[in-house]
Amino acid sequence: MQGDVTPILSEKWDMVIAFPPCTHLAVSGAAWFEQKRKDGRQQRGIDFFLQFARIKHIGKVAIENPIGIMSKIYRKPDQVIHPYYFGDPFSKSTCLWLNGLPRLFHAKEEDLFNKTITHTDKGESITYSSGVKMPKWYADAYKLPPKERAAIRSKTFPGIAKAMAEQWG
Repeated sequence: MQGDVTPILSEKWDMVIAFPPCTHLAVSGAAWFEQKRKDGRQQRGIDFFLQFARIKHIGKVAIENPIGIMSKIYRKPDQVIHPYYFGDPFSKSTCLWLNGLPRLFHAKEEDLFNKTITHTDKGESITYSSGVKMPKWYADAYKLPPKERAAIRSKTFPGIAKAMAEQWG
């Protein structure tokens, strides 16, 4: 299904995995928070996120979002993961708020059958003259038009999606 999820949130589902837009919530946009508060965009983003957090009639709910203001407004996430934990050579702090679901298992520095596996390929990064460092894939998105940039930066990486499907499905 594609469309507004709001009318169907009251229906009975086995599980909800929500990816609410982070545009007005992520710390990457902190420079614009004041304006977003003034014009109501940030509050609308908070309210939408909280619709998923308030679901009580569905026993399994996961909410995915990057590091942002919801850790203070709602609560700290149950888990913070990166794509490289699941085999994609990229770094992107991704928060998971979980209700009725276990944390995603990954082999990042965990002992699997007496064999320690450490994921070290976090992908390329760029360090600017200001000292700011960011993943290359994220920095490269600045070259794109705003809509394409937003789509690339909000991407859920295949390894994380696969882990969700296999472990929660």
